[in-house]
Amino acid sequence: MKIEGVSSRIIALPLAVAMLGGCATSQQTRPASTPPAQRAMMPAPPSLPVNPSPGMQYLYGSGEAAALSIGVFNGLVGYAQAQVAKRPADSVVLAEGVTLDAPSFAPCGDKPFAAVFDVDETLVANLGYEWHEGTTGQAYDSAVWDKWEKTGADKVAPIPGAVPAVNALRRMGVTVVFNSNRLAANAGHTADAIRAAGLGSAVHGETLFLAGDDSTGSKKDGRRAVIAAKYCVIALGGDQLGDFSDLFNQDGMSVKGRRSEVASGWAARLWGAGWFVLPNPVYGSALKGGFDDLFPMDKRWSVPPEAIK
Repeated sequence: MKIEGVSSRIIALPLAVAMLGGCATSQQTRPASTPPAQRAMMPAPPSLPVNPSPGMQYLYGSGEAAALSIGVFNGLVGYAQAQVAKRPADSVVLAEGVTLDAPSFAPCGDKPFAAVFDVDETLVANLGYEWHEGTTGQAYDSAVWDKWEKTGADKVAPIPGAVPAVNALRRMGVTVVFNSNRLAANAGHTADAIRAAGLGSAVHGETLFLAGDDSTGSKKDGRRAVIAAKYCVIALGGDQLGDFSDLFNQDGMSVKGRRSEVASGWAARLWGAGWFVLPNPVYGSALKGGFDDLFPMDKRWSVPPEAIK
């Protein structure tokens, strides 16, 4: 790894050659001290950040995030159990071609039950990759992520509550399906990561669906439609709104508009009752918006002048 002019490759020191008694021998010399003025001009050696980002501290280290995740999974399992008992008429997957203004859902009929989950930071914590990103300061790079998918299967951990939840679902006869934006070309490696996290087996095209399975890239609605054609999907789990519907990520949708769509009307009734969101303050579509998006003018506050001494 090379960081701004500092190479990790160590340059070999030259050997001093002395001619003694007509015989050529060599010995390693001790390097001379670098003059102080020259040392001051040299770049500082790379060092790790003092701490991970607050988002990483929260998601991967805090008891609060673990409690939230476990609570979400407990709620999901309880909801699924009730749905299995009553057999709903409709899936929780939106029907193809609908809009946010006129939603409808895929019918269940007599299809077997399934729960569909995103993988990354929903069921699987990508500790190895996030350590790399956090300590190098490198922004997301698709080529690096591709290498992670191929080589990082043993550097993951389960999200708290995920393993008991998927095991409970399977015991009640609900098929666990993984719908991830990892690459179809790396399907075997992703199945290895899922297994390494203690989440059991995943078979590409049956219980594992990936980016590249269709022509829509990172959009998941097409894959969800394929799954809902085979299963009565009684629960969706994810950490991004796109894990529930691509309609929430339409071009031109404002930060305020997007929030409004999920917080009112028909969608508001699904959170915790078919759609289950896991916390992720580290990356993703949620992390956007300026001060004007987040703080209405009539809710802004400053220290009153009379309080300043």
